[in-house]
Amino acid sequence: MTPESIEKARDHSLLVQSIPESEKPMSPFPPEFDAKWRFFWPLGERVKEIRDDFPKTIPEGRPEWEEKMDGWGNLMIDAAEIACEMCAVGLGLPKDTFTERMKLASHLLAPTASDLVKNDVGTAFAGFHYDLNFLTCHGKSRYPGLFIWLRNWKKMACKIPEGCLLMQSGIMFESITGGYILAGYHEVIYTQACKDKVEEVKREMEATGKKRVLWRISSTMFSHLRHNVNIAPLPEMLEYYNGDEANAKYPAMSAHEKLFEELRAVNLCPK
Repeated sequence: MTPESIEKARDHSLLVQSIPESEKPMSPFPPEFDAKWRFFWPLGERVKEIRDDFPKTIPEGRPEWEEKMDGWGNLMIDAAEIACEMCAVGLGLPKDTFTERMKLASHLLAPTASDLVKNDVGTAFAGFHYDLNFLTCHGKSRYPGLFIWLRNWKKMACKIPEGCLLMQSGIMFESITGGYILAGYHEVIYTQACKDKVEEVKREMEATGKKRVLWRISSTMFSHLRHNVNIAPLPEMLEYYNGDEANAKYPAMSAHEKLFEELRAVNLCPK
């Protein structure tokens, strides 16, 4: 492990220990590999200075793939931008404070799948974590299992109403607001409720003869800030906290530097 990953594991260990027993994550700690598959699809225009490793791979026999991925992904970006404008207005900031910083950012649509036949109750599809980006947008899944934590560390099973999206702030949102908005911790677990839903779907298939895919599919879009945006706390946000404390906790760095700091901490990129 790198020094950064050791330090992050140590901090998370203390955090998990401090959470009341009834509200603790169900996923193991230290974390294990998640039992999920994920496909990354880049969205929007990228600046020439930054190259990423997410080519637009189109599955064989799916000629409509690009149109559908771009169509749905851009709708989610639109939703994220509206939420960011509303947030800026609510904080007393100019409406485009965040959306201007999102222009030409490396947004990613990340359809995520977990096998509900191969795995069973107790499997962690996404261990306890926060997201390393700016704002995450979740579409509704057909199967339960997503849990979120409130600011008071109350754990809740997340139920997204039909026609709605879930927005979760990432660590870059926390940094640029000086901790006024916190990165949302969450996990996805194969629960008994998920198992019950699988059995219900199986019975429906037997009764109707119609096939259904027994995988938990989630539609996730990771929105980012442009690579050269300084994610240090905005001056306007320092009034909510001791300025020196906030600046020490959230040092000045670019969104690109923060991205790679987080990736190194979880061993997802070289030093």
